[in-house]
Amino acid sequence: MVTERTKMAGTQPHIQKPPPTSIYIIGAQSTGKTTLVTALGEYFAQDKDPRVDYKPPQQLKEVARGVLKSHNFTASDIRNSKIRALELQRLIIEAQTKAEEAILNEWYIADRSALDAVVYARQYVGAAEASSLQQGTLWHVIEDRMKAGVVILCAPGGQWLIDDGVRLMPEHEGEWFEIHSHFVDLLAECGIEYSMLPCSIMGLDERVQFVIDAWKRKTFYMQSDHNLAILASVGEAGMEVEN
Repeated sequence: MVTERTKMAGTQPHIQKPPPTSIYIIGAQSTGKTTLVTALGEYFAQDKDPRVDYKPPQQLKEVARGVLKSHNFTASDIRNSKIRALELQRLIIEAQTKAEEAILNEWYIADRSALDAVVYARQYVGAAEASSLQQGTLWHVIEDRMKAGVVILCAPGGQWLIDDGVRLMPEHEGEWFEIHSHFVDLLAECGIEYSMLPCSIMGLDERVQFVIDAWKRKTFYMQSDHNLAILASVGEAGMEVEN
């Protein structure tokens, strides 16, 4: 006799390909972030891993630069006025969050995160003031998004410290590395896993491959968890039918 249990046992669960995992490229200014995001966008537009089902990602770039322009801030405001500097970082968090929310049904590569604003507030305003940016439910949403994504921290050094006339430039190399240290500390405090892209990897192709390798590790890890959950639910359904 063919029982419902037998039917269930013969049913093969549908194993889905994993959804794409969004990527955050973060770090101190002039560490090659935007260049890397552009190159990653080109990579994903041309090369696809058959194990992952995805369309090319959206690219979130220069959010902070847009805030500077639309709210009439200058890079010098960050050094000259703590009140203006803190307000700028608050506006950047809002803008970054809105940019991500606008494409929540897609995946994206970002050349910064809301976490960056807290780092710069720590460096140029103060620890207590920076902590005020981490209050409320919005910050928990920000943390959860980053924990679900792939976070790449670009280390300072190398040849990227070039003044473009817009971004805030560190006054000396020590300041550049202080900002990097704030990133490391804040990521640890928030419990956000990340991979550090060392400045010794300078070739753009090699930098892209570093990110792709990290992305695949996270994506396929999530795929494994997802498929195990499907198999477990099928097993539970079979037990219910048998009972």
